[in-house]
Amino acid sequence: MNRRESLKLFVGAAGAVAAGSLFGRPGALAQPAPAQPAGPFKLPPLGYAYEALEPNIDAQTMTIHHQRHHGAFITNLNNLVGKYPELAGSASDPVPLLSDLSKVPLDVRTGVRNNLGGHFNHTFFWELMTPGGAKEPGGALKAAIDRDFKSASEMMDKLNAAGLGRFGSGWAWLIVTKDKKLDVVNTPYQDTPHMELGGKPVLGVDVWEHAYYLKYQNRRGDYLKAWWNTVNWDKAADNFRKATA
Repeated sequence: MNRRESLKLFVGAAGAVAAGSLFGRPGALAQPAPAQPAGPFKLPPLGYAYEALEPNIDAQTMTIHHQRHHGAFITNLNNLVGKYPELAGSASDPVPLLSDLSKVPLDVRTGVRNNLGGHFNHTFFWELMTPGGAKEPGGALKAAIDRDFKSASEMMDKLNAAGLGRFGSGWAWLIVTKDKKLDVVNTPYQDTPHMELGGKPVLGVDVWEHAYYLKYQNRRGDYLKAWWNTVNWDKAADNFRKATA
C-alpha cells in the first residue's frame, strides 16, 4: 500500500466515523448539537435521538429535516427581524401573528408566512412524535374522535387520505374547529391551521418529500401508515386539551 492509498483509507475511515456520528449508527460517537444562530429565533431540540423513530422514520431523514430544513426557517426568520423588528416577539409564541398575517407588512408577509409557519409546524411535529407515551387515543380525545369520526381508525384513514390528497408539498392535520368539533384538513406549503381555517391543531403530519423520500421514495402512502407508529397520543391529548380550553 503506497502513501496515496494509505491517505485515502484514512480519509475514508474518518468520513465513516463522522457520518456515523451524524446519523446515529450503532457504535457512533455522540451526536453534536447544531450551533444556534444569533437572533431571537432558536432551533428547538428534538428531545430525543435522531434514530429514535426508526424503523418508521430513519435517522438520516430526521437529521437533515431538523438541522437543515427547520434550521433554514430559523436563519430566515432572524434575517427578517432586521426588516420587521416586531417579528421578534413571535419567537416565544408565533400563533397570534400566524392567526392574523394582515398585521405583517406586505413586502415581508410571504417570508413571514412561509418561515414562521414552517417553524411552528416543525416544532409541533417534533413534539408530537416524541417516542413513548400512549399508543392510542384515550379520555376526552378518544370521546371526541368517536363522536366526530365514529372511530380512531376512520379518523386515521381520513387523515391519510388528506395527506395523499395534498398535491405537491404541504401538511395534513386533525384540528379543533371554531365550533369545537374535530375535522381533518390539509394545507399547502408551510401554512398552518391558524391561518384562513382558524383551527387549532391536535395532530399534524408533514407530507413534503423531504420528510420521507430517503426511505420511502414516492410511496407517500407507506410513509403515512408508518408515521402513526411514531405518534405519542399523550401529547395529542394535551394538544386537544389546550385547543378546547
